[in-house]
Amino acid sequence: MKANTRLFRSTIVSLILFSGFVSIISGQLYEWRGPGRTGIYNEKGLLKVWPEGGPKLLWESAGMGYGFSSPTVTDDAIYVTGRKESNDVLVALTPDGKKKWETIYGKAWTANHDGTRCTPTYYNGNIFLISGSGDIVCVGSNGKIKWSKNHYALYESKPIMFGISESPVVVDNMVIASPGGKKASLVAFNVTDGKVVWEAEPVESQPQYVNPLLIDYAGKKMIVTVMGTNILAVNAKDGKIIWKVDYVEANAASGNVRKNHSITPVYKNGQILVANGYGWVSLKLKLSDDGNSVTKIWENRSFDPQLGGVVLFGDYVFGSTHTTNPADNWACINWNTGEILWKSKWYSKGSVIGADGMLYLFEEKSGHVGLAKPDPLKLDIVCEFKITKGEGPFWAHPVISTGKLYIRHGDYLMVYQIR
Repeated sequence: MKANTRLFRSTIVSLILFSGFVSIISGQLYEWRGPGRTGIYNEKGLLKVWPEGGPKLLWESAGMGYGFSSPTVTDDAIYVTGRKESNDVLVALTPDGKKKWETIYGKAWTANHDGTRCTPTYYNGNIFLISGSGDIVCVGSNGKIKWSKNHYALYESKPIMFGISESPVVVDNMVIASPGGKKASLVAFNVTDGKVVWEAEPVESQPQYVNPLLIDYAGKKMIVTVMGTNILAVNAKDGKIIWKVDYVEANAASGNVRKNHSITPVYKNGQILVANGYGWVSLKLKLSDDGNSVTKIWENRSFDPQLGGVVLFGDYVFGSTHTTNPADNWACINWNTGEILWKSKWYSKGSVIGADGMLYLFEEKSGHVGLAKPDPLKLDIVCEFKITKGEGPFWAHPVISTGKLYIRHGDYLMVYQIR
């Protein structure tokens, strides 16, 4: 379940090198949680202290539809998904918040927190989405649907308790989704016409809420994700499963096998952190030299971020806790050892992103937004303000683009000047 982004641009063939993430991307790509899906935005000159009452509100826009997804901010438009009655809609706004168009792209999820969760993935003028009913859809920048397929029906899958929450991965002119049905775990579609390029063998009968991570290691582009009882990597070239880890077996000591996973893995220098809520153990894995297997470096049973993601600053991981004692706390762990460095209360748990050497916290119960220093010794909140518009849980992850902070809550999108 997600809350969902910014997004990053690479021009014709750009090299993104950030926190050990290396990938060659062709074209323009803006996606969930920024460059490499790290939650760290490549911004400079941002305010280190906000004015009293919070940063300046530049504009706000209502009419997005109800949702928990994040906006996708490109050079000339902002794309937001939302539920309106029984439909999922994609709204395009101008950079100053005026509506350009609105398109129905599929049937919405209407049970158990019925807001949209799919953060749009923008690639070379096309927007890729997954509806609450399992449609993978390509929408042009003019709002017209180019192709649509219900991949959940095609692969004999169905949404689980909290609906579908996936922002598809784009790589090498393929868009990749995770139906997790009886016929395939992941499927790659041609970005132009939606034709199937490859199907990864099934490993679970159920999908999950995870936005997969694309990494480039040992000459392989691999998609790393969590599906029910397995952590796995799929070769982006042909859909072959490279390796998988029995997550239930690794979690056995806690006795928790509830199959709810929603956190995008974190990657740095051949090492992968998998962390989830519901008491699941956090695992740090190391890729072998050829990338064909992994070994466990450490585990942590006290760090279980549920919905809000984590960020890696240097050797420190920042996030929050869900059910471990104490629950609903913010936390910092050592990337190298897995040691908990601190846990601290600040309203409730929530989402976290980073930019220009600072953390941005958005707690999920009362809507406070905090600016904090990434301190390994304590939770250091510099300043804060509160979101008062919109309804429902505050699950949408914040986004930063060109010195602006984008906050989505329910039907509203608010944009603040932070440079």
